[in-house]
Amino acid sequence: MKAVVMAGGEGSRLRPLTLRRPKPMVPVVDKPVMSHILELLKQHGIDEVVVTLQYLAENIQEFFGDGSSLGMTIHYSIEETPLGTAGSVKQAEKWLDDTFLLISGDAITDFDLTRAVQFHQEKGSLATLVLKRMPNPLEYGVVIIGDDGRIKQFQEKPSWGEVFSDTVNTGIYVLDPKILRYFEPGKVFDFSMNLFPMMLEQGDPMYGYVADGYWCDIGSLPDYMRSTADLLEGQVSVPRAGKQIAPGVWADDDVDIDPSAHLHGPIYLSSGVKIKEGVTIQGPAVIRDYTIIDNRAIIDRSIIWRNCYIGERAEVRGAILCRQVSVKSRAMIFEGVVIGDNTIVGEGAMIQPSVKVWPDKEIEAGATLSTSLIWGAQGRRNLFGRFGVTGVVNVDLTPEFTAKLGAAYGATLTRGGMVAVNRDAHHITRMLKRAVISGLPSAGIHVADMGSVPIPVTRYWTRISDALGGMHLRLSPVDSRVLDIRFFDAQGLELQKNTERKIETTYFREDFRRVFLDEIGRIFYPTGVTERYADDFLRNVDVPVIQQGSPYN
Repeated sequence: MKAVVMAGGEGSRLRPLTLRRPKPMVPVVDKPVMSHILELLKQHGIDEVVVTLQYLAENIQEFFGDGSSLGMTIHYSIEETPLGTAGSVKQAEKWLDDTFLLISGDAITDFDLTRAVQFHQEKGSLATLVLKRMPNPLEYGVVIIGDDGRIKQFQEKPSWGEVFSDTVNTGIYVLDPKILRYFEPGKVFDFSMNLFPMMLEQGDPMYGYVADGYWCDIGSLPDYMRSTADLLEGQVSVPRAGKQIAPGVWADDDVDIDPSAHLHGPIYLSSGVKIKEGVTIQGPAVIRDYTIIDNRAIIDRSIIWRNCYIGERAEVRGAILCRQVSVKSRAMIFEGVVIGDNTIVGEGAMIQPSVKVWPDKEIEAGATLSTSLIWGAQGRRNLFGRFGVTGVVNVDLTPEFTAKLGAAYGATLTRGGMVAVNRDAHHITRMLKRAVISGLPSAGIHVADMGSVPIPVTRYWTRISDALGGMHLRLSPVDSRVLDIRFFDAQGLELQKNTERKIETTYFREDFRRVFLDEIGRIFYPTGVTERYADDFLRNVDVPVIQQGSPYN
C-alpha cells in the first residue's frame, strides 16, 4: 500500500519559523515533523510514499532524497501553483493505482493506521475519514456519523452555537483511486470543501473511522509549543529521542553538562550541547545541536534550535529561538517570544512577551523591544541622533512608530500644552506627520499643524507662540530613503540632551499618558505664519542704503 504525504504548506501562522523552511521541516523535539510522519507510515508497513510539494520544495527534496536512507521509496509531485488538497493529489495520480492513505506532513499523531485501512476495506468505502473526538472542536471540520460509521453530515469550523458533534476531521484519509476521476486535473479542488460534500450528495459509500490516540495539527505557534511538550512528556507513542541520563532528561551523545547545573525535566538535549556552571533548565524544554548555555543562564519552558548561544545570566522563558540566535549576557526574553534565524540579542536587552523577531536582526545592548521587529534591521536603545530621530522610511520609521513617538513626546509635556508640527513638501513626510499628530492629542497636547513651511518658520512660530515645543519632518538631504524628525524647545532651539533622554525613556517603557475623552488635544491650523515671519524678518534686518553711483548699484 502507498501513502500520499501533503507537504506543500507555507505555514504562514508559524512565521518566523517558516520564513526559511517549509512547515513540514519545522523540527519537533529531535527531527522535522514530516520525519515523525514517515516513521509512523513505515511502522505500519507503508514504505512507498508520494510527497506533494509547493512552498520551498527543494528543502524537503534535499533532506529526504529518494527515501533510501529511511528504507522507503519517495516520489515527489511539485505544484507550480496551489491546487488544493484534492487537486494536488490528482497531479500525483500516476503513482496511485490502488487504495492509498493520505496524511499531512505537518501533524503529530500516533494513530493506528493499519486499523483505519482495515476499517475502510471492511466497509467497502470509497473514502474513509480518520476522525478524532476533541473537547474543543471549533477550529476543525466537524463530522456526524451513523452507528455503522457512515458519514451523514459535514460542517467546517462551526461556532459554539452551531456545534453538533465533537468528532473532527483530522485530514487523514483512506481513499480509493476511483474518486480522482470525479474532477479534472490542473483545477483547484479540495477534499473537505468540494469532493466529500459532492460524494455525500451522490450517496457514495463514505465512512468515518474514530481513532484513539494522539493527534495535533501544528498550525500555529501555540500548537507547536504544545505538541513539543506532549512528545517530551510521553503523551505520544513515538520512540524517545536520545537516552535518559537523569529523571526526565534525555540526551544525545557528546552532551556536556556541568555538575552544578539544575535540570528539571522533561528536557531533551541534542548532540554537542554544552550546559555550563550554575545553569537552570526547567522543562518542558528542547535544546538542539551544538547550542551553548553559558554560566547561570535560565531556560524555562523554551525551544532552542541548533547552533544558538545563551549568554551568562541571560533568561529565556516560554520562548522559541530559531537557528544561530545569539543571546548576550543578562538579556531577558519573555513568554511567547519567537526569534528568527541569525539574530543577535544584545547584552542586557529585554524582549517583552509575544514579540516576534524576523531573521537577521540585531537588538542593541540594553534595548527594550516591545513590538515585533519585522522589516527594520535593529531594535533601538536610543531614538535621538545628530539630526533628531532618523531612520529609513517605512522600515525604521513607520506610521506605528511615529504615532508612538508623538505620544511619548506629548507625555513629557504639560497636559493642555501645544506643539507646532511641520513638514517638508514631500508626500512621504505628509504620511508620517499625520501619524505623529495622531499621537500627541492622546497625551492631552494640542497641535498647531503648520502644513509645509521651512524649518526657520517653524522655529520662529514656536518661539513667538505659546507652544511648548515643535517638530519638523523632512527627507534627508543626504539619502532620500531616510527621514529626519527634528524636535525644538519652546524657544525654537534644539532639545537639551536630558529632554531627549526623557522622551526615549517614555517611549521604551511605553509609559504613555492617556487622557480622558474630554482632555484629548485639538488640532488647529495657524494662518498668516509665513507673512508674519517675513515682516518680522525685514524689521530686524539692518539694510544699508545704497548710494547713487556706488559700484554696488
